[in-house]
Amino acid sequence: MSDLLPHHPDVDRLVELMRLAPQGNDHFLAQSDDIGTPALFGGQALGQALMAASLTVPADRMVHSLHAYFLLPGEHAPVTYEVDRVRDGRSFSMRSVVARQSGKIIFELTASFQTADEGPEHQVPMPVHPGPEGLVPESVGRDAIRHLLPPPFNEKLLGPRGLELRRVSPLHPMNPQPRTGGSAMWVRTQARLPDDPLLHRAILSYVSDHGLLLAATEPHGLSLLRGDVRLASLDHAMWFHRDFRLDDWLLYVIDSPSAGGARGLCAGRYYARDGRLVASVMQEGMMRQIKKG
Repeated sequence: MSDLLPHHPDVDRLVELMRLAPQGNDHFLAQSDDIGTPALFGGQALGQALMAASLTVPADRMVHSLHAYFLLPGEHAPVTYEVDRVRDGRSFSMRSVVARQSGKIIFELTASFQTADEGPEHQVPMPVHPGPEGLVPESVGRDAIRHLLPPPFNEKLLGPRGLELRRVSPLHPMNPQPRTGGSAMWVRTQARLPDDPLLHRAILSYVSDHGLLLAATEPHGLSLLRGDVRLASLDHAMWFHRDFRLDDWLLYVIDSPSAGGARGLCAGRYYARDGRLVASVMQEGMMRQIKKG
């Protein structure tokens, strides 16, 4: 982390995005950030809903899993999160959250929290990939092709703010060749984060929605930016296995086990640089190929 800045305006904005204002009765108000997606970025709802749930849980319990459904496209506008305290047991707490805009439920999340405990451990080994040093940041690649893109992509092709992503073997976004076996990228924030494990998990939830569904397009050589396919997240599940810091590099390994019925299933694993598996994620999304001519 020695090369990280102590502060970066985009990281400060991202941290502030995860700070929710209590409205009483376990309701919380959150602001929105337009990162260039047509609708509210799904990762924003994931991170903010997790923060809302966590604000109602005993301090000795940390989130270990979440399951969410994207119900309606959200607007780039404030979001209200309503928390239901489903259960508090001796070791586990369960919370359910709905997100509303204009009176409509746009998103639902269920999260489980656990006290610190010990038990047997094992994990899938970290795959061998080049480190982040020397890899080109994703933002550099996006800027290089901006002039080739149709509106609105050429106007606001930003991606998640405050995060640096470096793909190990990037495909050309306008002319991808079919590829199997999945992909990998390194990710971290562009500046140091506060020493709050919950905030690190919320921001990892936020970034986990970026690029995951693209794994289902890779075996077919389909390009979202070229207009080959329409994608939309349907559901999202995440498990946190071990503590980590998102202001240090994590390796995000992604693949797509299956696609069919206009849906793609994608899976990802996050590894710390020391090889520890710190989180796993799965997402199913709509994947409709656009017929041309």
